Amino acid sequence: MDASELEQLKYPIGKFRAPDAITERHIKLWIQDINLLPIQMRQATNGLEQEQLDTPYRPDGWTVRQVVHHTADSHINAYCRFKLALTEANPIIKPYEEQLWAELPDSKMDIEISLSIIDNLHARWVEILRGMTDIEFERTFLHPASVNIAALEYALGLYSWHGRHHTAHIEHLKTRMAWK
Repeated sequence: MDASELEQLKYPIGKFRAPDAITERHIKLWIQDINLLPIQMRQATNGLEQEQLDTPYRPDGWTVRQVVHHTADSHINAYCRFKLALTEANPIIKPYEEQLWAELPDSKMDIEISLSIIDNLHARWVEILRGMTDIEFERTFLHPASVNIAALEYALGLYSWHGRHHTAHIEHLKTRMAWK
């Protein structure tokens, strides 16, 4: 497998690139992505056998099971980051070692556990997102590892992409393996 093929497996929808100017249209589309992710993740994993769930989506990549659990972990952190930024002035967020989280015992559980988390978490997150003002989307948090200050509008785009990115990992694997 050459570098180009591996890059396509890693980033089936491409890397996240924020637009130069984030508009109301972007915000609405990204909220819709957050809203639809639970359904799309369930559709992507529907009917997969245990062996399929334990198949990596790429060489040296996570299994489908780990991808689902990681998505729940990541979006829990995102939800908390949004709430912190909405209630504190530029809070410093807590980074986490996602690769190590993906190796913990709960990453081997039935995916329904994390699919249910995603269902309920996204219902709450979308409620907050739909109630936010333009000024609230400009609120920020500080990521200490990268020393980046991120506005919530940017973070929304990133997590919209993140859900679609991991759903695409599963869908592309199913296509490559000719799974139904």
